[in-house]
Amino acid sequence: MTKRKSDFTLPMNSLDELFSSQEERDDAKLERVKDIPLTELHPFKDHPFKIQNDDEMKRLMESIQKFGTLTPALARPLPEGGYELISGHRRLAACQVLGIETMPVIIREMSDDEAVIAMVDANLQRETILPSEKAFAYKMKLDAIKHQGVTSSQLGTKLLRSDEKVALDAGESRNQVQRYIRLTYLIPELLEMVDENKIAFNPAVEISYLEQSEQRVLLNAMELNDCTPSHAQSIRLKKLSQEGVLQDQTIYDILAEQKPNQQEQYKFKREDIRKYFPKSYTDKQVCDTVIKLLEQWQRRRERDRDSR
Repeated sequence: MTKRKSDFTLPMNSLDELFSSQEERDDAKLERVKDIPLTELHPFKDHPFKIQNDDEMKRLMESIQKFGTLTPALARPLPEGGYELISGHRRLAACQVLGIETMPVIIREMSDDEAVIAMVDANLQRETILPSEKAFAYKMKLDAIKHQGVTSSQLGTKLLRSDEKVALDAGESRNQVQRYIRLTYLIPELLEMVDENKIAFNPAVEISYLEQSEQRVLLNAMELNDCTPSHAQSIRLKKLSQEGVLQDQTIYDILAEQKPNQQEQYKFKREDIRKYFPKSYTDKQVCDTVIKLLEQWQRRRERDRDSR
């Protein structure tokens, strides 16, 4: 008599569960810090934060070279193998430059939306953040919260909107978060000028309402006149654009207008000045100190001239 084969097949993960204790299964789910080869770590998709070879990066490299990577990175497993880095992109870059082959990483299972929120929250703790980085980070987190279906969050008796939740976590007003997100509508060349402090934040927000073709014309007009639009000019450009009557020549005419004191202004990169002052100094303290030093320099020149 032939034995009939069973059609039932027990999955391998069920076998693992069958021959392991609850304690072992719970232990397997615990997060651990593991030394992961750098070759298995992959950047976060559409990561909005730039890795720059600035003083902050140099200090990080010196620290890693002297003490090792003290703070573990955070990553999640990828279905195809390896890990997607949630936080620790600068630590990864520093280790690569230093020739270090592994780094400590916390491995955590996360959904796409959870990963985006964790990535943004971790990177917003950086000492220096560019306007473009904030803009795309806020937008990514807002989209993730909306995608989760979490359109409100309970805070006492008050319900928070998604953008209010982003604002609360970032320590910004809801309006300011929305204004930063507007920067994502700028063409790359204009957005880069915002990061370089060549275009002020308020005019940049107004310019973001222009069509991309209008922004291209504005960029050409800026190069031709060697100037940037004032806040008042940007508001006029936005209004004309929204009314559908903004012509190319109008953009050139507005940019050609004389703006008070524009030619008399001196501009310096912030990092070129800040590196000479303690981190605790506010921008006002920096400016006041620079003025005092210039006054001392002027008095010394006058004394030298009088002594001749």
